[in-house]
Amino acid sequence: MVIGRIADGLARGVEDVGAALSETFMEPAIRLGVTGFARAGKTVFITSLVANLMDRGRMPGLLAASEGSITAAWLQPQPDDTVPRFAFEPHLAALTGPEPHWPEPTSAVSELRLSLKVQPRGFIGGLSGPRTVHLDIIDYPGEWLLDLELMDRDYDQWSRETLARAATRPAASAFLAELAGIDPAAEFTEPGAQALAAAYAGYLRAAQGAGFSDCTPGRFLMPGELAGSPALTFAPLPPLATRPARGALRREMERRYDAYKSRIVKPFFRDHFARIDRQVVLVDLLGAIHAGPLAVEDLGRSMNDILGAFRPGRNAWLTRLLGLKRVERILFAATKADHIHHSQHARMTAIMEAMLRAARDRAGFAGARTEAMSIAALRATVEEMREVDGAALGMVRGRLENGTEAVFHPGTLPEAPARLLAPAREGAERWLEGDYAVMKFAPAARTLKPGEGPPHIRLDRAAEFLIGDRLR
Repeated sequence: MVIGRIADGLARGVEDVGAALSETFMEPAIRLGVTGFARAGKTVFITSLVANLMDRGRMPGLLAASEGSITAAWLQPQPDDTVPRFAFEPHLAALTGPEPHWPEPTSAVSELRLSLKVQPRGFIGGLSGPRTVHLDIIDYPGEWLLDLELMDRDYDQWSRETLARAATRPAASAFLAELAGIDPAAEFTEPGAQALAAAYAGYLRAAQGAGFSDCTPGRFLMPGELAGSPALTFAPLPPLATRPARGALRREMERRYDAYKSRIVKPFFRDHFARIDRQVVLVDLLGAIHAGPLAVEDLGRSMNDILGAFRPGRNAWLTRLLGLKRVERILFAATKADHIHHSQHARMTAIMEAMLRAARDRAGFAGARTEAMSIAALRATVEEMREVDGAALGMVRGRLENGTEAVFHPGTLPEAPARLLAPAREGAERWLEGDYAVMKFAPAARTLKPGEGPPHIRLDRAAEFLIGDRLR
């Protein structure tokens, strides 16, 4: 009996080792990071991507789908037991149910594993037979990614840059008024620090609501279980000519800023960011354009900072953390392409490409393959042409969040991206020509045919860029 149990244990051990070796060598995993700023549609993107990889009738741009190389797709338990699972099923039900609505956005890291059985084509494929490729999708807030830039800045440098940026944003008026009555050299008190940090967090929320992207530190917007902790109770202060005495407000603000970097930023990049193979960054470009030139310029700076996050050579600690591993492909995707007529999609993409080129140049970026694209992970509108003042105008029609139908024309994007980007760089407060509006459409009620995922715009092409080469 004892020998039998030992034999069984050895057999199970061999099976476990075999499974581990199989996953390592025969069943490769692609770790796809999905991030984006507020209202960019991360949750919808992941839900629609997974649904369309499971039912591939709307994915002709993904060659492995159109050629029939993907023979099956199914969800499996994720490999990271301590990371919450992305709630795919409830989100899909919200988008495609009898009363469709947008799902609640995610505010922390989550993960989902989709396994794909792939039969490579051609002579080699016939010899090798089918193989399983695991797609591990890691969802995390874009605001957290921008926090990496804090690692290159000490407290004084961060404060100077943050206060200079706040001076150009009307949303910062209440915080700046609170700051005007503060003496950085005064003795630290916890109630005073909490009041200042609360005013600063309020400014960040208002700036985000006004369409700005760079609203760091990111955990101030999504504190979760860290709410009220000293690491989230600090704010920028004007620099002093001399270092204040121990116990001064400025000294404690600096200590807490450093704690935020070491206790919150570093662990996130160590545990999640360092293992990503491919990355998609979702951008609400139309929302930024509607918010005005300052928001567009801020978005461009944020894209620059994001590219900097994927260039670990300048950060010694991150280089040691990542070793030789580098993210291979990064997609910047402007979402909500269904909010404008398809005749303007090329202009929308051209603006994204111009912003990406500028960000790539500013960040001195080299290494990963990057691309810009305009997409809609879930198409919520249909198109129609209407005559306005004797001219044909491309419009979109959809259901608003209050249930009424609306036909909408957001404005005409310029053919030359510089018409938008030049005023943004020059700090203009409003567009000199053109007025760009946004409309909040709700998901359309529809019945999906067997074998088809939710309707989208260019989600298949996004998937081809991100993972297509690993499915051949």
